[in-house]
Amino acid sequence: MGRGRVQLKRIENKINRQVTFSKRRMGLLKKAHEISVLCDAEVAVIVFSTKGKLYEYSTDSRMSRILERYERYSYAERELVLSGPESEGSWCLEYGKLKAKVESLQRNLRHFTGEDLDTLSLKELQQLEHQLDAALKHIRSRKNQIMFDSIAELQRKEKSLREQNNMLEKEIQEKEKAMAQQAQWEQQNQSQSSPSFLLASPLPTLNIGTYHQGNEVEEEGARPPARTNSLMPPWMLRHVNE
Repeated sequence: MGRGRVQLKRIENKINRQVTFSKRRMGLLKKAHEISVLCDAEVAVIVFSTKGKLYEYSTDSRMSRILERYERYSYAERELVLSGPESEGSWCLEYGKLKAKVESLQRNLRHFTGEDLDTLSLKELQQLEHQLDAALKHIRSRKNQIMFDSIAELQRKEKSLREQNNMLEKEIQEKEKAMAQQAQWEQQNQSQSSPSFLLASPLPTLNIGTYHQGNEVEEEGARPPARTNSLMPPWMLRHVNE
C-alpha cells in the first residue's frame, strides 16, 4: 500500500514531533538548494525550532544581501500602496526637474568647450571667462605640484643611485688592492724558492799555448828564452828543458 496523506495538525508526541521537524527541515533546505540551482534564483530560508535554535540556508552564503533586498522591495511596495494615484503626478514632476537639470548641465559643458556662444550676452561671456581663468589656475597649480613631486622623486632616486655607485667603487678598490697584495705575495714566494747554488760571476778561462813574440823575460840566472812550441803550454816546455 502507498503512503497515505498526512493530516496537517500539531503532533502531540514530543519525540515524533522532533523527528518530523528534523526530516521536514532537511527536505525543505534540500528543495531550496534545488530551486536555486535549477532556476538560478536567489533563495533564503530561515527556520527556528521550538527551542529557539536557528537553521538557515541562502544561495552562495549571501543571507544579509538577500534580506536587504527584501526589505528594500517591501518598503517600496508599501510606499506605492500608501501613496496611491497621487504618486504618478509627483513622479512626472520629478522627471521634469531632472530633465531640465540635465539639459542645463549639457549646455554649460558646451559653453566651456567654446560651443554655442552666440546666445550668451556680454555679462555671461565675462562670467564664463572668469570661470575658465579660475579653472586654469587650479589646473596649473595641480600640474606644478605634480611636476615638483616628480622632480623630488627623481632627486631621491639619483641620491640612492649615487650611494650605490660609491659602495660599488669601494668594493672594486678593495678587491683590486687584495689582488695586488696576492700577486706581490706570490712573487716573493717565487723569488725565495729559486736555487741559491748558482754562481753569479763567470768561471775564469784557461789560455793554453799562447805565445808572446818580441818580449824578453829577464830573470837572475835564467837561461835565454827558448823557442817555444805554440802547441805546448809554457810549463810543459820548462820541464822539458830541465
